[in-house]
Amino acid sequence: MNLPKKITIWEVGPRDGLQNEKVHLTLEQKAELIQLSVDAGLKNVEVGSFVSPKAIPTMADTDQLCALLPQVEGAKYRGLIFNLKGLQRGEKAGLKACELTISASRGHCLANMNKTPEDAVQSFKEVIEYANANNIYLNGAVATVFGCSIDGKVPFEQVASVLKALHTLGMRDLTLADTTGMANPKQVYEYSCRVQELFPDIKWTLHFHNTRGLGLANVLAGMQAGITSFDTAYAGLGGCPFAPGASGNIATEDLVNMCNEMGIETGVDLDKCIKLGYRVEEIIGGTRSSSILRAGKCSDIVKKH
Repeated sequence: MNLPKKITIWEVGPRDGLQNEKVHLTLEQKAELIQLSVDAGLKNVEVGSFVSPKAIPTMADTDQLCALLPQVEGAKYRGLIFNLKGLQRGEKAGLKACELTISASRGHCLANMNKTPEDAVQSFKEVIEYANANNIYLNGAVATVFGCSIDGKVPFEQVASVLKALHTLGMRDLTLADTTGMANPKQVYEYSCRVQELFPDIKWTLHFHNTRGLGLANVLAGMQAGITSFDTAYAGLGGCPFAPGASGNIATEDLVNMCNEMGIETGVDLDKCIKLGYRVEEIIGGTRSSSILRAGKCSDIVKKH
């Protein structure tokens, strides 16, 4: 089995995890969860999004949250944006990195951005130019790569067309997102191999939802294809307001546990990660999709016997 020795994890709980929750956390609670994440070794954190408060009210205070971020050596923070206005908000809030997002499917792109993928890419040129001129690191995220709850199957050719347009604009750090939880391991392996062949100079990240229980299997398929960077959310929170039926992201603690069991380094303390997950559920109320928070580590069972 072709597995990496080490992977990178981006904790997207503060953004993708919380954006669809009915419970709106206070600034202090959001800052606490980010602090606990960093303390656990999750030093790559997507802290929120700079979008219309009317569209996603749970993210309305991202600007203020940035002032409360823990200043820890090696910590990297980014915010999700759709346009130049969002980038400038992120810059004003003090962020040095942002993620520019677009959907591969036309239906989801229209619902999410009120633009077709083609129009959205054209609007990115000024965003990228501004980021380059102001020393802001910009990566791109392509949603609904593996399927769309609005359009159904998204042909690889459509995905490749969007990726080519972003590559032409100079983007060299891209995330392939299974926004609707429709991906399967065979598809993930094939897509991951093909994009690396087409664009060998791009750094790739994979973003999976565990909607149909295939999240970690999809991660493994991505690893076998040579990709070593993944998005996760504490306690398995998550869901897209514009993707009906899409449930939580893969749980951070579940991925860390799987990697620990297989001897793959993550740089994350699993015990602290589990405590973070429990704290998330305490604040949100009720349980989410994390398996480790329900079953515990394998070593816990051994100790009992």
